[in-house]
Amino acid sequence: MALLEVRNVSKSFGAIHAVNDISLSIEPGDVVGLMGDNGAGKSTLVKLIAGNFLPTDGEVLVDGELCRFHKPIEARAKGIEVVYQDLALADNLTAAQNVFLGREKNKGIWPFRVLDKQAMIKRSAELFDELKSETRPRDLVRKMSGGQRQAVAIARTRLSNAKLVLMDEPTAAISVRQVAQVHRPELSERDHAADRHRIFHAPLVRVWR
Repeated sequence: MALLEVRNVSKSFGAIHAVNDISLSIEPGDVVGLMGDNGAGKSTLVKLIAGNFLPTDGEVLVDGELCRFHKPIEARAKGIEVVYQDLALADNLTAAQNVFLGREKNKGIWPFRVLDKQAMIKRSAELFDELKSETRPRDLVRKMSGGQRQAVAIARTRLSNAKLVLMDEPTAAISVRQVAQVHRPELSERDHAADRHRIFHAPLVRVWR
């Protein structure tokens, strides 16, 4: 059974046809590169799968179950994580706070539960170390370089036990060493799947299966 199946999906914004009759299937462990010209609808397709948009026509199935995601949190509940092209980070928060945003760790007994800041900082540092990033958990995002911001966004997807990771141009502003870390087959080895949108920015694009 396919982990993700997209059947004849289309998306229109008024008279503009952003995605037209797209079908694809991703099996557990697949690493897939999606490529096309600017304006071809790649980011729109990612957002249709991730719950940002509802398709005008067609169906999206996860583990064989028909899903109609009205918002990204519903897709996340099904194991779908996304690194967006604009990264979707909160500039006024630290790297660790962004990694755990909406999934904060707590300690103590209700009603005296408080944020477990040290646990979140420690786990964030581990994730940045895995990515070979120099990002520090306590640094504010607004003071970070483009590469550090992308490391935060990618680390956020690795926080959960995601079934499917969608990456919308995840390596556009990071170093060659970090690109190698993002593209290593670790996700596949974990029986995850990843739809990586434009794995390398033009002119080089590679597709793995």
